[in-house]
Amino acid sequence: MTPQDFEAILTDRSKHLTEPPIWRDDEDHSPAQEFRVEIESDNGWPLSVYGRWNPQSEKLSYTLIHDEARRIIGLDLGDVAHPTPRGELLIGTHKHRWTAEHKDKDAYAPPDITATWDQPAQVWRQFCAEVNILHTPIAEPAIQREFRP
Repeated sequence: MTPQDFEAILTDRSKHLTEPPIWRDDEDHSPAQEFRVEIESDNGWPLSVYGRWNPQSEKLSYTLIHDEARRIIGLDLGDVAHPTPRGELLIGTHKHRWTAEHKDKDAYAPPDITATWDQPAQVWRQFCAEVNILHTPIAEPAIQREFRP
């Protein structure tokens, strides 16, 4: 993928989900909820979006995935830390943005995300606005009261 492809994908306002995102239990039996939905667009980009929410570890992530380039935009909230290629250590909310040099490893602290890890529906709205996905409302994930074996 070229930087021009990345910018074209990001600015394409025809992106929309093929179905509503529905939180499901994590297959690995953690207390997390997750979803993955394909994205359609007029340009036919091979995209999907992935969401993961874990109330026990207080983390929330939304990721825009390109079939070949993998994660091209990522948003991580909560108790997370991420080193950057520039030698910084980001603590808490940060975004990953694909670059030709660093792929998905570059990250920065975003000023535009005002919701917190425990507000998945509000964060989803903000994520969709940034990556130009036609917003499809999302329900709040269900909190599991017990670990599954």
